[in-house]
Amino acid sequence: MRHRVMLLPLLLLTLLLGACAGPEPLERRAGYTVDHTQVAPSHNSRVRHLVLHYTDGDEAEALATLTGPRVSSHYVLPRGPAPRVYQLVEECRRAWHAGASRWKGQADLNTTSIGIEIVNAGPDRTTAELERRLAANQANAIAWAPYPDAQIDTLIALAQDIIARHGIEATNVVAHADIAPTRKIDPGPALPWQRLHEAGIGPWPEPDAVARWRARFENEAPSLARLQAALAAWGYGLEATGRTDEHTRAVLRAFQMRFRPADYRGWPDAETAAILWALLERYRPEGLPGR
Repeated sequence: MRHRVMLLPLLLLTLLLGACAGPEPLERRAGYTVDHTQVAPSHNSRVRHLVLHYTDGDEAEALATLTGPRVSSHYVLPRGPAPRVYQLVEECRRAWHAGASRWKGQADLNTTSIGIEIVNAGPDRTTAELERRLAANQANAIAWAPYPDAQIDTLIALAQDIIARHGIEATNVVAHADIAPTRKIDPGPALPWQRLHEAGIGPWPEPDAVARWRARFENEAPSLARLQAALAAWGYGLEATGRTDEHTRAVLRAFQMRFRPADYRGWPDAETAAILWALLERYRPEGLPGR
């Protein structure tokens, strides 16, 4: 009897962790029966990352693309006021949303992530025009579609639920641009990452720490190699070469779009370094580069 009393909590634990268990204790399959009545407590979710995207188009276009043969996402979040979310792929299945990706040394984040596509039109420029304006330091000439408050409220509810069920760390809530900076810019600088952080979703630096590090770096800025090493310690796939190449600029742009959306030209400066060091200090102190 004691074992039967323990069965229900263990079964509930399995479901809460997002396992793909059958709906009945005995599941009949072709040629055999699966018994779900014995559940091991020593397990956890395979999901480690939550990746946020924008659709770069309207709802109909997004659903047509994401239910097609080449790409998919676990969830699509419409713009409408109703808290309605499309689930296109079960969380226990591998959706094709991240593509070639890397974060904290891990590649192929499709295997360990849940993807949320937020319906949003993105920038008012083509990709080529966007790149041209960024290269010419004309980021302020780009207009980005806003994310309505009601849509963000729904995103918060959905993300909180996913994070709680899978135990996702704050630093593993990432933008598509974070994990694929040379290919992607979504969800762009208009997404209110600080508001998400205040709801328990993702990291954000302490303002006092940013001010302290900025005062230090305005007197003595870190070398580009140290900045690259710090970006790699935060999670980006980047080598500390000491050279300002396109990869480094793409990583800086992704970082700035998220943590300093007012200026995301992709150039190193004291404020960017201060934000990065403050984040490392708060969440990954072992990654702080030595002087």
